[in-house]
Amino acid sequence: MDRVYNFSAGPAVMPVTVLQKIQKELLSYQDSGMSVMELSHRSSLFQSILNDAESLLRELMDIPSNYEVLFLQGGASLQFTMLPMNLGKAKVAYVNTGSWSQKAIEEAEKINGLTVEVIASSKENQFSKNPVVPLVDETFDYVHITTNNTIEGTAFLDVPTSGDVPLVADMSSNILSSSYKVSDFGLIYAGAQKNIGPSGLTVVIVRKDLIGLKENLPVMLDYKVQADNGSMYNTPPTFAIYAAKLMFEWLQELGGVAEIEKLNRKKAAMLYETIEASKLYRSPVDKGSRSLTNIPFVTGDAEMDKLFIKQAENKGMINLKGHRSVGGMRASLYNAFPLEGVEELINFMKEFEAKVKGD
Repeated sequence: MDRVYNFSAGPAVMPVTVLQKIQKELLSYQDSGMSVMELSHRSSLFQSILNDAESLLRELMDIPSNYEVLFLQGGASLQFTMLPMNLGKAKVAYVNTGSWSQKAIEEAEKINGLTVEVIASSKENQFSKNPVVPLVDETFDYVHITTNNTIEGTAFLDVPTSGDVPLVADMSSNILSSSYKVSDFGLIYAGAQKNIGPSGLTVVIVRKDLIGLKENLPVMLDYKVQADNGSMYNTPPTFAIYAAKLMFEWLQELGGVAEIEKLNRKKAAMLYETIEASKLYRSPVDKGSRSLTNIPFVTGDAEMDKLFIKQAENKGMINLKGHRSVGGMRASLYNAFPLEGVEELINFMKEFEAKVKGD
């Protein structure tokens, strides 16, 4: 069966070699006679998977020993609530750079007794350029940013300074694709379905001194309970954690985050250069704020965009439709998206433009 080039923003493309290993081990993991999906989460086989996944992630991101690594459920969207419940004691700061940060703000505002301040926003420029983030005083419990905006196509590749106030990041769409220093953050959270594996898993990396700041939290929403129980207070997403372990191994074999970032920068540069050289396509994002991961582009004609997307699908390039809130096209180039797929897209873009322009 032929594989398509899947430009989906998530759940996203996974490496064929990883999928093949999952297929090979699906019926009997390590000759146990059981699928990974059938293993008890209390078994030594699964405990080994969990331990390996954490160890690999620590190596890939150089996570210091004073940080806990949690494998949770509920997606990044649950962290919009779990984060302020655990870390928000009086006043918190948010940077609004798009749809997902806006959702995080709205959820934080629902926490009783918590003051939420938007200290910077790019809303006035339609989220096309990152705002300048001011340094806040120590009356704030944390500063929240979204490192990559899947819908708008912007990213903080260099993170803002937060001083002595913990910096918190929703890193769902560019974790492991760009190099970040974990110690610059108090907490990082990320849904898995972009660069880590299948949906159903959420990774939280949290500095230990930020755990247990508040008492009597709902047990499933308490970082301390989750940390004290090794991410297994209840049955964890066992299959997603297993697949994540395989993805971590794949990335490690490629040379780690630094090497994949080089490839990601190459893929993004090729596509941006094509857009810049074109008389048909345009990027709606300021050059200094552009994502390496999610690249939107438009023709300026909604009907022509539809035609582009349809013809691309006919050539085996799917999920290029932009988010419904912004329209146009969007190419999501996560870690596992192959360079060859970018080359195919660029060739098609040039062919389509030539036909439209009558060249």
